Amino acid sequence: MRIFKFGGASVKDANEIKNVANVLQSEGTEETLVVISAMGKMTNAFEDVINAYYNKSDQLSPKLTFIEEYHKNIMGELFDKNDSVYKEVEILLGELGWFLARNSSQRYNYVYDQIICFGELLSTRIVSAYLSKIGIENNWFDVRNYVKTDSNYRDAKVNWELTQDIITNKLDRQKLNITQGFIAANDTENTTTLGREGSDYTAGIFAYCLDAESVTIWKDVEGVLNADPRVFSDTTLLEQISYEEAIEMAFYGASVIHPKTLQPLERKEIPLYVRSFINSKEAGTRVSKGIRLVPFIPCFIVKKDQVLISISALDFSFMVENNISYIFQKLHDYQLKVNLIQNSAISFSVCIDNKFNKFDAFFEDLKTQFKIDFQKGVDLYTIRHFNDQTITSITEKGKALLTQINKETAQIVLKAN
Repeated sequence: MRIFKFGGASVKDANEIKNVANVLQSEGTEETLVVISAMGKMTNAFEDVINAYYNKSDQLSPKLTFIEEYHKNIMGELFDKNDSVYKEVEILLGELGWFLARNSSQRYNYVYDQIICFGELLSTRIVSAYLSKIGIENNWFDVRNYVKTDSNYRDAKVNWELTQDIITNKLDRQKLNITQGFIAANDTENTTTLGREGSDYTAGIFAYCLDAESVTIWKDVEGVLNADPRVFSDTTLLEQISYEEAIEMAFYGASVIHPKTLQPLERKEIPLYVRSFINSKEAGTRVSKGIRLVPFIPCFIVKKDQVLISISALDFSFMVENNISYIFQKLHDYQLKVNLIQNSAISFSVCIDNKFNKFDAFFEDLKTQFKIDFQKGVDLYTIRHFNDQTITSITEKGKALLTQINKETAQIVLKAN
């Protein structure tokens, strides 16, 4: 089997959905499983709904209306008004309304997962219906009946044994299958999610469980570039990346490949292709066992809006194992992802993601035990296979607050000018 994954940009409007159909017709549809994300920026739109609902804002109704109209405008360009897909979408929107009316839980992460899933459910219903309309037979299924996880809402861990068993015994491999990325379910059938950008991971899960011949992630770029073209004007296509190198890049925050996607593929040596849905005839990038990097050039990874924290003991004692292990436990408890570590005798510095907005609570918890200095809104630049020229090119962008260099990688925390 082949696994294809189409992200939000590839299904953001009617023309792009038609293009997905063209890609499938060109590539062939037999023994293919297609994982699809929410349309366009709909994940952000659903997050707005979640926040309005959770905070009891009067903006909830208009934000729901925006989502409904967005999808129905796309449907209006693809279907006749009496097409059965309208009923399917109405049922999904009704389920969303039922949850908003009946939910009594105050747990934000739980509420988040029960609402956010409708982005993927809506997009896949619409794409599946359009493919059927133009004669591409396909089987739509709810991924929550196949991928099973624990109950760690918003960052659930896969129950591999159960997921493998279900996929092996339930999935019809001969058909073109259409399903959702990012979402799953726990043992009580509540929706869970695999972390932001988790649709790539969903593709990796199915590839592993099905012993797929390949995974292809269809993007609006030509493949994996050596730098983000939104940040750097001069970029180069990487034609080949080894699993090891790709995992390193993902660890440091390269956005084209989700960090968790690569491990299951590497275990079974399943190649991953990153190709352009705009120029689908191009080969793109291959991630597989073999040559580390082709061409072998410096690669730049940027993580914006980080928090740089410097922690020291109030009595100026050494920052040693017991202090550091305690701080790491707190970072874990508050879901603060560490992207850089540096320590000296009396201070310990970390650069973190604050994606769950829990840094302030972390600070309040630790400030009576440690002296904590921090700076929000900094950027973390990582350069793989750096040279002196590349380091200079980054430090010219602002004030370097912290620099760390090892054999293969340079990391610079920068406050922009």
